[in-house]
Amino acid sequence: MKQTQWFDRKFNFDNQQNIFPSIIERLTGTPARLDEKMKSVPAAVLETKPGGTWSIKENIGHLTDLEPLWQGRLEDFLNGEKELRPTDLANRKTDEANHNAKSLDELLKDFRQTRMHTIHLIEDLDDEIIFRSALHPRLKTPMRTMDSFLFVAEHDDHHLARITEIARMR
Repeated sequence: MKQTQWFDRKFNFDNQQNIFPSIIERLTGTPARLDEKMKSVPAAVLETKPGGTWSIKENIGHLTDLEPLWQGRLEDFLNGEKELRPTDLANRKTDEANHNAKSLDELLKDFRQTRMHTIHLIEDLDDEIIFRSALHPRLKTPMRTMDSFLFVAEHDDHHLARITEIARMR
């Protein structure tokens, strides 16, 4: 089964209920899910780049690389910005980081640390901030803080699914 490419995904942010506690729970669980997933992946597969795409290690590193963006977008919401800061759509940071040279333990630890910092930043937001809206620069659609972090959770799952796909190619 082939998943839709990330930049081809469409998102619907029509939910009017406060699902932010569930989103936080999902985001908090990503490092543990990733740790568990990596227990069954042979070391020989970690740096394989199928079809020239990112390896498993690079996918993990990419999650860490984007965490400052998610934290920065939170700052945008807190500051009442009308549009969220853009990302580097070419993902140069991940391409240049040489994540394959790092140990798996280091990659997992780095992701856990940076994600837990993000969780610390969002876990006590009030409803006014949770429902505050700004324009997403690529999607050109309004996003609330809650929607932005649902987007992050979907991004996590996209890369976890890609890691599973690569691991199954062996």
